[in-house]
Amino acid sequence: MSSIFAGLAQPDVIARYEPVIGLEVHVQLATATKIFCSCPTSFGAPPNTNVCPVCLGLPGALPVLSRHSVELAVKAALALNCAIRPKSRFARKNYFYPDLPKGYQISQYDEPLAEHGWVEIAVEGAVKRIGITRVHMEDDAGKSIHDGFRDSDRYSYVDLNRCGTPLIEIVTEPDIRSSEEAYAFLTELKQVLQFIDVSTCDMEKGHLRCDANVSVRRWNAERFGTKAEVKNLNSFRFLKQALDYEIARQVAVVEGGGAVEQETRLFNPDTGETAGMRSKEHAHDYRYFPEPDLVPLRISERWLGEIRAALPELPARKRERFLRDYGLREYDVQVLTATHAVAEYFEKVAAVSGDPRASANWVIGDLMGLLKAAGKEIADSPVSAENLGELLALIARGEISGKLAKEILPKMFASGEPAAGIIEREGLRQISDSGALEKIVDQVLAASPKQVEQFRSGKTAVLGYLVGQVMKATRGQANPAAVNELFKQKLS
Repeated sequence: MSSIFAGLAQPDVIARYEPVIGLEVHVQLATATKIFCSCPTSFGAPPNTNVCPVCLGLPGALPVLSRHSVELAVKAALALNCAIRPKSRFARKNYFYPDLPKGYQISQYDEPLAEHGWVEIAVEGAVKRIGITRVHMEDDAGKSIHDGFRDSDRYSYVDLNRCGTPLIEIVTEPDIRSSEEAYAFLTELKQVLQFIDVSTCDMEKGHLRCDANVSVRRWNAERFGTKAEVKNLNSFRFLKQALDYEIARQVAVVEGGGAVEQETRLFNPDTGETAGMRSKEHAHDYRYFPEPDLVPLRISERWLGEIRAALPELPARKRERFLRDYGLREYDVQVLTATHAVAEYFEKVAAVSGDPRASANWVIGDLMGLLKAAGKEIADSPVSAENLGELLALIARGEISGKLAKEILPKMFASGEPAAGIIEREGLRQISDSGALEKIVDQVLAASPKQVEQFRSGKTAVLGYLVGQVMKATRGQANPAAVNELFKQKLS
């Protein structure tokens, strides 16, 4: 184990215990405005400019629920296999913090939007279902800034731009048993939410934030151990590091005859350790009560049906279909279903080219290489899916070679032109005329007596060299199959 774990329980001791982990994931919904007012949610605005009396909690200001926020929240809950409650209610969650100007957060408590869902993950080849306890809506707090200013040693600053940003909180059952499972769950969750355009899930901008409730118990023990909540997990890597550390710490406490305290702990990415922050609150500490300024939220069957009908095919089902219908490799399927945009692009290419496997190879290899070098996403590709599909169709019809196509694609990328225009303008169409090719083959044979002798003595591998010479002479425009056949005829 690394030096971070010095003094903690060793692997053989940890193996005697079963970790029990539940996650609380806060996701910022992809709306242009806040949940209870019309202030923008844009990231990076000057501090305290995207605010109004509603999100500042000024006296007399009343919240008005955003319909779009509700639609996205329901969409997410459906994608997570949750049951949508026909009636849910907002509540005030009371606590004091400098970045919470109202003195309370508008959230949901005993009547959440959705319950009893699940997400399937794959770890070490095994599929496991992680239960979702609830999905509820709430508004976000502001942001306290403790460093970066000349007087940060004496003061903290507050930016309230984030106040009122629409969130959903996704709470899992305590079904997760390792940091690897937690990592896999968060990866699958992020992909689903991005696929359905509910959130960008950009952790650097705080669009996806995760807290973990962690406890340990002896294997086969019936009761859970005392849990600690770990915060400040703003990357998947930090989540895994924090969980591994916290599990080892709790095992060491129990093995040493101590008792794990129910508390909130912060993860420090610089040290790789968790440290106590405060005692863990209970629900009654927040003095929840129904939000008096908002009526109960009712989701009609008709509205629910409309949202359900608008859901795209989800990643898990798409992966199954790509494997079954297109016969692709597992790795290729994972790459092509990473985002909805990539999957949609690939399917359009495959439909035009008629060759799914070739389409997968060109999208994953050649196109993504060009996109990465240019710092672009596939949605911004200068080469449309239809144009890439037609380029592959030209290869299949024998009008250009694969080698020539690899020269044409960068030109398509640079200009946005279809392949046909570039081929016509630069005279790049494949040479398949047997008379024209025969002359070039004869010239190559005359210039390569050594290779001819080697071929006739049984070293047939030199045929590749001879074909390469023809391709070089024709700038890659010769039909390779036709050239191969001509050489075989003449050398036999």
